[in-house]
Amino acid sequence: MRATSLTVAALAAALLLTGCDDGGGEADSKDSTAGSSCADKVAVQFGPANAAPAAGDTGNVPVTITNRSGAECTLDGLPAVELSAGDTVTDVPTDKAAGAKKTTLVKEASTSFTLTYVRGEKGGSTSLAVGKVEIHLPGSSKPHSFKWSYGDVALKSDGQAPNASVSGFQQSGD
Repeated sequence: MRATSLTVAALAAALLLTGCDDGGGEADSKDSTAGSSCADKVAVQFGPANAAPAAGDTGNVPVTITNRSGAECTLDGLPAVELSAGDTVTDVPTDKAAGAKKTTLVKEASTSFTLTYVRGEKGGSTSLAVGKVEIHLPGSSKPHSFKWSYGDVALKSDGQAPNASVSGFQQSGD
């Protein structure tokens, strides 16, 4: 009888972990709650940054995701980030050390990732004058948008890709 109870409990826990569906939601402020799927039932906070003070310096911007729903949910994969400079939109590559994984969040639990960038020379030909950042969470079709206020971002030697990277999710909080 006890084995049956444990099996039922394990099955119920497994169903809870996979109970998130895909949906949409958008965040246009520094701390907002969005739509209906796991990725869309979170508050996303951009920053505060450890900003790069001068051209050539490295800065880091933490992005914190907090589950605001009443149920446990899972982010399955890696975050994606786009930098926008006027009509130019460029993807920030994922750090080579980051691995896609499932990150489960109970109510009010948080996870985070870091956007690392090299500051570019303002108005320089090897810089991107970023004005907006879009965060794409796994399982969500709509981005969370934030104003970029940390200066131009340097471009890699190819002159196209930003000298920046995104880490995988890291558990934070208690």
